[in-house]
Amino acid sequence: MVAAAAAAALVAAPAANAAPAANAGQATIAWGPCTDPTLVTAGAECGYLSVPLDYRKPAGEQIQLAVSRVKHKVADAQYQGVMLTNPGGPGGSGLLLATRGPRVPNHAGDAYDWIGFDPRGVGASKPALSCDPNYMDYNRPQYVPFTPQLERTWLDRSKGYAEACAKNNSRALLENMKTTDTVKDMDSIRKALGQKQLNFYGYSYGTYLGQVYGTLYPQNVRRMVLDSTVDPRGVWYGDNLDQDVAFDKNIRIWFGWLAQHDDVYHLGKTQAAVQRVVDEQLLKASFNPAGGVIGPDEIIDVIQQAGYYQLRWTLLGDALSRFVNKGDWQNWKTLFEAFGGRGDDNGYAVYLAVQCSDVQWPQSWNQWRRDNWQTFAKAPYFTWQNAWFNAPCLYWPAKAGKPTKVDGRGVQSVLMIDETLDAATPFEGSLEIRSRFPGASLISEPGGTSHAITPRGNACVDSKIADYLATGALPARKPGRTADVECAPLPQPTPPAPTAAKADVAATQGMVAGRFAG
Repeated sequence: MVAAAAAAALVAAPAANAAPAANAGQATIAWGPCTDPTLVTAGAECGYLSVPLDYRKPAGEQIQLAVSRVKHKVADAQYQGVMLTNPGGPGGSGLLLATRGPRVPNHAGDAYDWIGFDPRGVGASKPALSCDPNYMDYNRPQYVPFTPQLERTWLDRSKGYAEACAKNNSRALLENMKTTDTVKDMDSIRKALGQKQLNFYGYSYGTYLGQVYGTLYPQNVRRMVLDSTVDPRGVWYGDNLDQDVAFDKNIRIWFGWLAQHDDVYHLGKTQAAVQRVVDEQLLKASFNPAGGVIGPDEIIDVIQQAGYYQLRWTLLGDALSRFVNKGDWQNWKTLFEAFGGRGDDNGYAVYLAVQCSDVQWPQSWNQWRRDNWQTFAKAPYFTWQNAWFNAPCLYWPAKAGKPTKVDGRGVQSVLMIDETLDAATPFEGSLEIRSRFPGASLISEPGGTSHAITPRGNACVDSKIADYLATGALPARKPGRTADVECAPLPQPTPPAPTAAKADVAATQGMVAGRFAG
């Protein structure tokens, strides 16, 4: 995710240039230059849109959404409208997604204006949420609460974070951070751009935005691509427990891949042997953090990236090999800081503000304890990490709402993509949404473990995305609860020399990180 301070630099147009929004339907975006090099190179424009803080009070306090645009590259006669995008999270900055059009094959993306935006509270949007920027620092207790003292410490930390959110942010903003608020913002963007309908490309949590938008504004949807789909039945407590099991499965797959390449990584010749090495490092670090900073939490946080993306397997394999075999904790520290929220909690604060207020989480810690220990028996690596990540919802200062009952019967056209071992949004969610959206077709990638990465060079998948964006053509629907077409996932990577893997760190930073982000 893009840090709030960094994201603010992406947009040069000052807030004062945005048109006043006494009536949100008449608000406009004052476009100006962008400052981020990627956006500048793409020829993007940037600006702000004023929207109501509380849509029940349209003439009341306004907030500002940072918006980016890369305009269509075809003649106006071939123009197909705007393509609004969202990278997931919740809490991910979406400004750079305006540059994604050229990644679609056959110039099929050229017919759209690609629109990125930072959702309310995120990045360059104003105000941006922040509660405790140092919460993800190195002084955290280990995740697994083997003792009552560890459990109490984590509960106190979680309560303290929620209290910091209440202290450091507007109560009115915290009360209006629900998915439905962002969906209304999406429709405000549509109106500001003068469009009768939206095209939408959503990743991970962005697919939930698409689901809710299609439920509330079905007549405003033209085409929609959903990559790695959230299961609305588990929003959000159940979905997180499902994630735990899926991530542990994927990590074990990665352990097996490391074993296949023991000549490169020297971590063990079997999946079980690699797992023993990792378990030994976790135990050792719990007593003696490497370099005084790399404890079991930091080990878990970094290796989880292997459960998100196969594209990071080589980078992480090299890092783990150097950590185990050479004691190189400094490189591990670099990765932790790159993947985590250390020093900037904007993404985390927004994540909680949305998830904790979308729906009432269980208010009994006894239920959390019971459910997470039961899940831990099946998924020991990430269960308690995820539990503590979400635990501030026990104490959240804003009133929770009720999730939208997702109903896609009014949406005519949706293309869905998902890898069947996607951990962040398990595949069953895609099957469920396909069943609720009769106008949807689903591409599956059997055996793939990556999350929300299209278009990413898989010709089978990318060509179908291109056909859909160019003509609206969808794969024919099959009867039953199944995918409509299968594409082989990208092959598992072949490890380069360790030094080459190290040099690949920067190349991985363009991917979105987050609980429900790709």
